[in-house]
Amino acid sequence: MITLSENAARHVSNFLSKRGKGIGVRLGVKTSGCSGMAYKLEFADTALPEDHVFESRGLKVLVDPKSLPYLDGTELDYTKEGLNEGFKFVNPNVKDECGCGESFNV
Repeated sequence: MITLSENAARHVSNFLSKRGKGIGVRLGVKTSGCSGMAYKLEFADTALPEDHVFESRGLKVLVDPKSLPYLDGTELDYTKEGLNEGFKFVNPNVKDECGCGESFNV
């Protein structure tokens, strides 16, 4: 299961409203970075037939089958820390992250 925090859901809803279309977010992982894997996040207009679809706070969270084992149990949060703000993946599967925080391994 993948969930959205209240802050993340509010941010996604606001963005989709301004955009004028979309059903939620698509999450995934790709091979990248010094630790092996990096997160992918994009706004989704439709679900693909192979997507796993989760409902969280009234929004759809779409995950491709290959990414699900790495993301299962993750909460997507939206945080503001000083001048920085953005999405943060709270993933219980992560064993190690690189120093820059851009990649991880499980």
